[in-house]
Amino acid sequence: MSEQWPMAPRPIQSPPRDLVEISRIDSSLIFEHFTTQDAWLLGSALRERLMSFPTPVVINISLANQNQILFHTCTHSGVTPDNDRWVARKRKTVFRWGVSTWYMHCKFDGDEIAFREKYGLGNSAGEYAIHGGGVPIRVTGVEGVVAVVVVSGLKQDQDHSVIVEVIRNLYY
Repeated sequence: MSEQWPMAPRPIQSPPRDLVEISRIDSSLIFEHFTTQDAWLLGSALRERLMSFPTPVVINISLANQNQILFHTCTHSGVTPDNDRWVARKRKTVFRWGVSTWYMHCKFDGDEIAFREKYGLGNSAGEYAIHGGGVPIRVTGVEGVVAVVVVSGLKQDQDHSVIVEVIRNLYY
């Protein structure tokens, strides 16, 4: 009798670190519409893509209006309340600055003190995260960020890249 081993996860490509390139990618992710059905399809595709990774991951998609949650799931048991805190912090960063959290990470080279000082955040700096994994959702003809998709649990560059990969595979 042969034993079956779980398939190794398909690697996630590393994202660029150049701000111009990150900005170009972020601004290219424009949807024709973004409905609850789109959130379900995107969230489900992300979950499917991440199920082969042994690390538990949280996937969250929220609308800009009052952070209304359209999709929220975990890939495996083992997530903690800290994962949801990371989701909230990444989401808040995307909504405030309108760019991916990976862009903010690269802009400040991960220096959270410089980030806090640049924006005069003081004690509220901990409400934001400049770690990859939060990506803005924009819709043609609608000004600003309509929603944000967040992945939390992998390495931050993987959290970011898997979102971009899945959006491109689904819609482009």
